[in-house]
Amino acid sequence: MRSTTVLPGTPGSPPEPGDVPLHRLEVAGPGAPPFAAGSFEAVGPLSRWDRPHRHTFYEIVHVSAGSGTHVVDLARWPLRPPHLAVILPGQVHHWEGGRGPEGTLALFTDDFLVDHPRDREVLRELGERCWFALDPEQHRSVGRLMAELVAEHRERAPGHESVLRSLLHVLVVRAARLPGRTGTGRDPRAQGRPAAVAEAFARLITRPEAATWSVRECADRLGVTPHYLTQAVRAATGRPPGRLLIEARVCQAQRLLAHTQLSVRQVAARTGFADPAYFSRFFRRETGSSPGDFRKHHSRPHQSLEAPPAHA
Repeated sequence: MRSTTVLPGTPGSPPEPGDVPLHRLEVAGPGAPPFAAGSFEAVGPLSRWDRPHRHTFYEIVHVSAGSGTHVVDLARWPLRPPHLAVILPGQVHHWEGGRGPEGTLALFTDDFLVDHPRDREVLRELGERCWFALDPEQHRSVGRLMAELVAEHRERAPGHESVLRSLLHVLVVRAARLPGRTGTGRDPRAQGRPAAVAEAFARLITRPEAATWSVRECADRLGVTPHYLTQAVRAATGRPPGRLLIEARVCQAQRLLAHTQLSVRQVAARTGFADPAYFSRFFRRETGSSPGDFRKHHSRPHQSLEAPPAHA
């Protein structure tokens, strides 16, 4: 994935023909922390973008008002505030219809989690569920944390980066306590280097280009043998890495079919299939639907997907 951050005013790179635009995080300048927080108005119009797009960064959204629908990959979440939403790097999302969302956002890259690296795993689990309804007390608690993040980011007092990381860690931990969280089936005995390798593998396969990789190629990128990778991932998840790669490939194909105008042949090529017919058989086996039928039932007309400016 391209550089996750850009300087203010950096124009967005045009997407591949028919592809989904990629938003990168705008930072104040060289050396600035890869973090931003503010209201939808402060972050800018792209925070409410109504066209499918994806990010190089995480986005935590506290929705306090508004109507319409939040579309994340293939799931449609009606706005009935208050909500908390977690969008992961690479997920395709947009806001649709109604009166746009009101609330606060926290945007940050993987690098910002350096003080609390295990939060990456929690965020992935939260991203699987994505959308959390909040009761009045949870709404107030999340609102206070988001307000503190916004204030620290705005004022940039001495030590603000450390405070931001600590506040974000508290927000992630508390979000993990909300009902509806989806577990990964992690084996609590998986510790040390195997756990770190399994976590790195889970991050790796969220990248769109990973749809074309084999277990051996993933192992090479992680600097381990395929056998070690298989053992580590099985210990952490109870599942083989090959199965997880297949699911990542299916997910990427579904995103491209639902959110782009790429032909089935082009989607097949983007997900590592030289033969479109074999891709169609694979897709039907995994989803129970042909690529064409899947697109018919999940694709919606959108405005043209021209490249956006960098995300604020």
